[in-house]
Amino acid sequence: MRDVLGHFVSGVVVITAIGPEGPIGFTCQSFASLSLDPPLVNFSPARTSSTWPRIRETSAFCINVLAEDHQHYSAGFARSGVDKFAGVTWSPAPSGAPVLDGVTAWVDCTLEHEYEGGDHTIVVARVHDLGADASRLPLLFYRGGYSAVSPAVEEGGR
Repeated sequence: MRDVLGHFVSGVVVITAIGPEGPIGFTCQSFASLSLDPPLVNFSPARTSSTWPRIRETSAFCINVLAEDHQHYSAGFARSGVDKFAGVTWSPAPSGAPVLDGVTAWVDCTLEHEYEGGDHTIVVARVHDLGADASRLPLLFYRGGYSAVSPAVEEGGR
């Protein structure tokens, strides 16, 4: 199943928040827009995640859409038992949750619903604010590795 579904290209995000001891975050590959009215997104952390329960307890969190040169963020925020924010520069979203410097987009949210989804939790989040940098291209994950966006072909071109 992993091999076949790996043929679907996905972006990579880092979910961040401010916890009692400071900034916290984790890498997540399962993220999507869900609804425009009301504004909702969804993502799916592993049920084994030790960071999602800590973020759930905060009042707000930010979804950071990683840019093509952010493989180090993807790898760093996927690790356990380390200071994931060591050497990471960020600024606060309107909620105070960290927006990582240089991301292609960010979405400031609060928890709306949570559902069981096998070995993952399905999180539905309400969007309160968001922003994007159109000059940045996204980091993609495809067939078990990182990939880049190819330049767009002009209409009528090959």
